[in-house]
Amino acid sequence: MEHLSTRGLPRLSWIDTLYSNFNYNTDGYDGDAAEDRKSQDGSETMPFIDESPTMSPQLCARGPDGEAVSPTPEGMLPGGDIEKGLEMKKLVLSGFLASEEIYINQLDALLLPMKPLKATATTSQPVLTTQQIETIFYKIQDIFEIHKEFYDALYPHIQQWDDKVTVGHLFQKLASQLGVYKAFVDNYKVAVETADKCSQANSQFQKISENLKVKGPKDSKDCTTSVTMEALLYKPIDRVTRSTLVLHDLLKHTPKDHPDFPLLQDALRISQNFLSSINEEIDPRRTAVTTPKGEARQLVKDGFLVEVSEGSRKLRHVFLFTDLLLCAKMKKTAVGKHQQYDCKWYIPLADLSFQTLDDSDSCPHVQTLPEHEIEEMKTKISAIKSEIQKEKKAVKGQSRALDRLRKKMNEQESCLLLHSPTIPFRIHNKNGKSYLFLLSSDYERSEWREAIQKLQKKDLQACVLSSVELQVLTGSCFKLRTVHNIPVTSNKDDEETPGLYGFLHVIVHSAKGFKESANLYCTLEVDSFGYFVSKAKTRVFRDTTEPQWNEEFEIELEGSQCLRILCYEKCYDKSKLNKDDNEIVDKIMGKGQVQLDPQAVQSKNWHMDIIEMNGIKVEFSMKFTSRDLSLKRTPSKKQSGVFGVKISVVTKRERSKVPYIVRQCIEEVEKRGIDEVGIYRISGVATDIQALKAAFDTNTKDILVMLSDMDINAIAGTLKLYFRELPEPLLTDRLYPAFMEGIALSDPAAKENCMMHLLRSLPDPNLITFLTLLEHLKRVAEKEPINKMSLHNLATVFGPTLLRPSESESSKAHITLASDIWSHDVMAQVQVLLYYLQHPPISFTELKRNTLYFSTDV
Repeated sequence: MEHLSTRGLPRLSWIDTLYSNFNYNTDGYDGDAAEDRKSQDGSETMPFIDESPTMSPQLCARGPDGEAVSPTPEGMLPGGDIEKGLEMKKLVLSGFLASEEIYINQLDALLLPMKPLKATATTSQPVLTTQQIETIFYKIQDIFEIHKEFYDALYPHIQQWDDKVTVGHLFQKLASQLGVYKAFVDNYKVAVETADKCSQANSQFQKISENLKVKGPKDSKDCTTSVTMEALLYKPIDRVTRSTLVLHDLLKHTPKDHPDFPLLQDALRISQNFLSSINEEIDPRRTAVTTPKGEARQLVKDGFLVEVSEGSRKLRHVFLFTDLLLCAKMKKTAVGKHQQYDCKWYIPLADLSFQTLDDSDSCPHVQTLPEHEIEEMKTKISAIKSEIQKEKKAVKGQSRALDRLRKKMNEQESCLLLHSPTIPFRIHNKNGKSYLFLLSSDYERSEWREAIQKLQKKDLQACVLSSVELQVLTGSCFKLRTVHNIPVTSNKDDEETPGLYGFLHVIVHSAKGFKESANLYCTLEVDSFGYFVSKAKTRVFRDTTEPQWNEEFEIELEGSQCLRILCYEKCYDKSKLNKDDNEIVDKIMGKGQVQLDPQAVQSKNWHMDIIEMNGIKVEFSMKFTSRDLSLKRTPSKKQSGVFGVKISVVTKRERSKVPYIVRQCIEEVEKRGIDEVGIYRISGVATDIQALKAAFDTNTKDILVMLSDMDINAIAGTLKLYFRELPEPLLTDRLYPAFMEGIALSDPAAKENCMMHLLRSLPDPNLITFLTLLEHLKRVAEKEPINKMSLHNLATVFGPTLLRPSESESSKAHITLASDIWSHDVMAQVQVLLYYLQHPPISFTELKRNTLYFSTDV
């Protein structure tokens, strides 16, 4: 099927865009994807509809100290959930109405050249034939009239809003006319192809189609924007998803006894049936059956690796036999047939060598996904996991919905597994070709290299397999394999441990067993989403055979089951540096791993252990704190300090707008840590962080000297700790429920209106500090090519810290599993911060002046 890469959807076909962002329950759904799919014309400014729908005396009230009073936890309006629901409902409708105006203007712009084109079609010099015009503009006029009528009917209801206003009948009528969209969708591919061919054949039409003028909203400063015909033809496709998402939002905020409720439900049912009817044919089925028994060679090691072949990533199953390495892929087979491997290539171990970048003529171009897309996949996986848990509790067994969710998660996890590895592992056949694998961890690369080198020490003979021998050997792989499934959650048994969610405290004490003095350091890795991530690194201990680090680290776990420790010798010889960014040039002296057994780890006491690696022994201690225990906010008993003290108390005492600790840590990170790989993600040494905490709490005079001498990861860790230990989150307990509701809105205009209003409702010290931190994190993300910290990475680190409610608030959420807490709360907290990080600069003055503004794309 044709792909629309020009629309920011490089991996989704046009038909997929209609349903890739839906899970059809009215409780939760991923509405951000519709917002993310911005077309070539960029974002438009939404109009002012009226005064802010959320402005109310209660929200604008001032406390005794003159600060703005946040909304009550019960809702955004006094009087409980019904008023809150209707208030949110108006927010959603206001935003949708504004986006309808833009949509109508876009359809109008598309129709504008149609009349003159039709007029010339019957002349001696037609630009297009009548048939071509009818194909390209098929059903556009009908869609325009449907939405113009809808807009004209909805507008007065919003202007004269009260709790008795009904709009359900309008949405019901809109949904009943979706047959027109079905006709448009069926013709869409042909329409785009026809427009493209006509542009190539006729320069006059090309000029018209590349420069269509869209009128701006009534109140916007920009009169018109220039848009391509191809981009505008996509708008109706996108509009179907928008309307359905809005119906979800409206139902969520409409009381069940309101006259609108059954009408909106009916409109949603019609919309979902429409989407499902298009989706029915896409359901590939596969089955797995065993193959004949293998023979002869002994299999030493096998596993799934990502190979770079012809510039793109391919998931391969690699088999290491006693005398050769075989790279295979699973054959596509018809339903009911035995599954088999297909050999892509093999190398006799006698002919195999490891190639570095310096040995090769050129490095092949490798497809890489932006970091934020990798993080978005993780977000989606966590959300689907949460839905699976809810579905299991609801149905107590298998269901179609559960199967569909598991399939969806398998697709997301497989995609993540394919695109996340970046560490190159090059293999060369001395008789010819070289091959490149990408691995997620230096540990894994070292394992494969050592296993091959061990076999190569034997007296190996080069072998050439006949086609029959190769067929027999490849056929045996299915039976011999030790790794049966790609390492994704959906392939695990339900009974398997979900892993640990929380914080692992690790002290790396010392190491023994080195034969010669060297410059030594350790790195710590934990597994997350099927692959390993480096989380901490000790300092380099110079010229020694017995390094004594005694450094403590706090590592966040996301469903982790294993801790790895790698010991390296630091290379200071710049002539030996490899040119490949991802190639670690420091020599691995040893590596080892321990399983994180929940029973053994979850004691309050430190658990000391030793990892033996190639004759080297590394001594370390660890203890685990579950997420719910580790994230408790406990107010400080000493109000004279800064940690655990309300931000308003600190700023008042300091006579500052932003706490001194925040300003100094930000300044130091921007001065010498902005290029540091993993800044804010890599843990600082715990003892250094505690020393800085004590210095800030006692207002030590030499604090600036301490900051300039301290490791930058410790300073970053101190800033995170300050926000984590605030007695209430920076974005406040009282506003937390409203932030959770605002981020769940699917309609971008309604979300914008709500999220900006919530910022205005923050007390001034909280708001100014938040905006200061926001701009700092954006500056850090600008250096992503160097520091590998994207906006999404930073949102993952800071979101829970800035939003997680204090203990009294979080105890209201009756969630038992730590993994549930991660899936439900933390992902939403990350999304809230990410929303503000991705937003254009927010000015304190402008924010306070404006009561309502929109800035989004349809």
